[in-house]
Amino acid sequence: METMESLGYLKGLIDGLDLDASKKETKVFNAIINVLENLTEDIEDMTEGLELVGEQIDQIDEDLADLEEFVYDEEFDDCDCDCCDDEEYEVVCPCCGEEIIVDDETLEEGKFECPNCGEVLEFDFDCECDDDCCCDCE
Repeated sequence: METMESLGYLKGLIDGLDLDASKKETKVFNAIINVLENLTEDIEDMTEGLELVGEQIDQIDEDLADLEEFVYDEEFDDCDCDCCDDEEYEVVCPCCGEEIIVDDETLEEGKFECPNCGEVLEFDFDCECDDDCCCDCE
Protein backbone atom coordinates (compact mmCIF):
# COMPACT_ATOMS: atom_id res chain seq x y z
CA MET A 1 0.00 0.00 0.00
CA GLU A 2 1.34 3.44 -0.96
CA THR A 3 1.88 6.09 1.70
CA MET A 4 -1.06 8.23 0.55
CA GLU A 5 -3.33 5.19 0.50
CA SER A 6 -2.21 4.22 4.00
CA LEU A 7 -2.83 7.75 5.21
CA GLY A 8 -6.32 7.73 3.69
CA TYR A 9 -7.02 4.39 5.36
CA LEU A 10 -5.87 5.79 8.72
CA LYS A 11 -8.08 8.87 8.29
CA GLY A 12 -11.01 6.59 7.54
CA LEU A 13 -10.37 4.56 10.67
CA ILE A 14 -10.27 7.70 12.82
CA ASP A 15 -13.41 9.08 11.17
CA GLY A 16 -15.12 5.73 11.80
CA LEU A 17 -14.54 6.05 15.52
CA ASP A 18 -17.06 8.93 15.67
CA LEU A 19 -14.91 10.83 18.13
CA ASP A 20 -16.21 14.02 19.67
CA ALA A 21 -14.47 16.94 17.89
CA SER A 22 -14.30 18.92 21.14
CA LYS A 23 -12.25 16.30 23.01
CA LYS A 24 -8.50 16.65 23.39
CA GLU A 25 -7.83 13.17 22.03
CA THR A 26 -9.63 13.98 18.78
CA LYS A 27 -7.57 17.17 18.38
CA VAL A 28 -4.36 15.14 18.89
CA PHE A 29 -5.42 12.59 16.28
CA ASN A 30 -6.26 15.36 13.80
CA ALA A 31 -2.92 17.07 14.44
CA ILE A 32 -1.09 13.76 13.88
CA ILE A 33 -3.01 13.24 10.62
CA ASN A 34 -2.06 16.78 9.47
CA VAL A 35 1.61 16.14 10.24
CA LEU A 36 1.46 12.83 8.38
CA GLU A 37 -0.18 14.54 5.38
CA ASN A 38 2.62 17.14 5.32
CA LEU A 39 5.28 14.44 5.58
CA THR A 40 3.65 12.47 2.78
CA GLU A 41 3.57 15.52 0.51
CA ASP A 42 7.24 16.22 1.30
CA ILE A 43 8.15 12.63 0.47
CA GLU A 44 6.26 12.82 -2.83
CA ASP A 45 8.04 16.09 -3.69
CA MET A 46 11.42 14.54 -2.90
CA THR A 47 10.58 11.45 -4.94
CA GLU A 48 9.70 13.60 -7.95
CA GLY A 49 12.91 15.60 -7.45
CA LEU A 50 14.97 12.43 -7.28
CA GLU A 51 13.37 11.12 -10.45
CA LEU A 52 14.28 14.39 -12.20
CA VAL A 53 17.84 14.22 -10.88
CA GLY A 54 18.05 10.58 -12.03
CA GLU A 55 16.97 11.60 -15.54
CA GLN A 56 19.56 14.40 -15.55
CA ILE A 57 22.28 12.00 -14.39
CA ASP A 58 21.33 9.57 -17.15
CA GLN A 59 21.60 12.39 -19.71
CA ILE A 60 24.98 13.47 -18.31
CA ASP A 61 26.14 9.85 -18.44
CA GLU A 62 25.12 9.60 -22.11
CA ASP A 63 26.87 12.90 -22.89
CA LEU A 64 30.00 11.72 -21.09
CA ALA A 65 29.95 8.43 -23.01
CA ASP A 66 29.73 10.39 -26.27
CA LEU A 67 32.62 12.60 -25.17
CA GLU A 68 34.73 9.58 -24.15
CA GLU A 69 34.03 7.97 -27.49
CA PHE A 70 35.05 11.16 -29.28
CA VAL A 71 38.25 11.58 -27.25
CA TYR A 72 39.39 7.97 -26.95
CA ASP A 73 37.90 6.07 -29.88
CA GLU A 74 39.99 5.54 -33.00
CA GLU A 75 37.04 6.03 -35.32
CA PHE A 76 37.14 9.74 -34.48
CA ASP A 77 40.80 10.23 -35.40
CA ASP A 78 41.37 13.19 -37.69
CA CYS A 79 43.64 11.14 -39.91
CA ASP A 80 42.05 8.57 -42.20
CA CYS A 81 45.28 7.30 -43.73
CA ASP A 82 47.19 4.26 -42.52
CA CYS A 83 50.36 6.21 -41.85
CA CYS A 84 49.36 7.07 -38.29
CA ASP A 85 48.75 3.49 -37.21
CA ASP A 86 51.45 2.04 -35.00
CA GLU A 87 53.03 -0.54 -37.26
CA GLU A 88 56.25 -2.45 -36.93
CA TYR A 89 58.57 -3.33 -39.77
CA GLU A 90 61.29 -5.94 -40.10
CA VAL A 91 64.59 -4.57 -41.36
CA VAL A 92 67.70 -6.60 -42.17
CA CYS A 93 71.03 -4.94 -41.43
CA PRO A 94 73.12 -5.06 -44.64
CA CYS A 95 76.33 -5.38 -42.63
CA CYS A 96 75.61 -8.19 -40.17
CA GLY A 97 72.34 -9.64 -41.49
CA GLU A 98 70.58 -9.10 -38.14
CA GLU A 99 66.80 -8.86 -38.38
CA ILE A 100 65.61 -5.77 -36.53
CA ILE A 101 62.03 -4.73 -35.73
CA VAL A 102 61.44 -0.98 -36.06
CA ASP A 103 58.34 1.15 -35.67
CA ASP A 104 56.98 4.08 -37.70
CA GLU A 105 58.64 6.64 -35.46
CA THR A 106 62.07 5.12 -35.98
CA LEU A 107 61.55 5.05 -39.74
CA GLU A 108 60.42 8.68 -39.74
CA GLU A 109 63.63 9.70 -37.95
CA GLY A 110 65.45 8.44 -41.02
CA LYS A 111 68.24 6.53 -39.32
CA PHE A 112 69.16 4.37 -36.35
CA GLU A 113 72.03 2.27 -35.14
CA CYS A 114 71.99 -1.50 -35.54
CA PRO A 115 71.92 -2.97 -32.04
CA ASN A 116 74.06 -5.92 -33.17
CA CYS A 117 76.96 -4.34 -35.08
CA GLY A 118 76.52 -0.60 -34.46
CA GLU A 119 76.21 0.24 -38.17
CA VAL A 120 74.08 3.34 -38.80
CA LEU A 121 71.17 2.39 -41.02
CA GLU A 122 69.56 5.20 -42.97
CA PHE A 123 66.06 5.24 -44.44
CA ASP A 124 64.28 7.38 -46.97
CA PHE A 125 60.79 7.21 -45.50
CA ASP A 126 58.08 8.34 -47.91
CA CYS A 127 54.65 8.74 -46.36
CA GLU A 128 51.70 7.99 -48.62
CA CYS A 129 49.44 10.49 -46.89
CA ASP A 130 46.97 12.82 -48.48
CA ASP A 131 47.02 16.57 -47.91
CA ASP A 132 44.79 16.38 -44.82
CA CYS A 133 47.04 13.96 -42.92
CA CYS A 134 47.64 14.56 -39.22
CA CYS A 135 51.29 13.48 -39.16
CA ASP A 136 54.27 15.75 -39.90
CA CYS A 137 55.61 13.73 -42.82
CA GLU A 138 55.12 16.33 -45.51
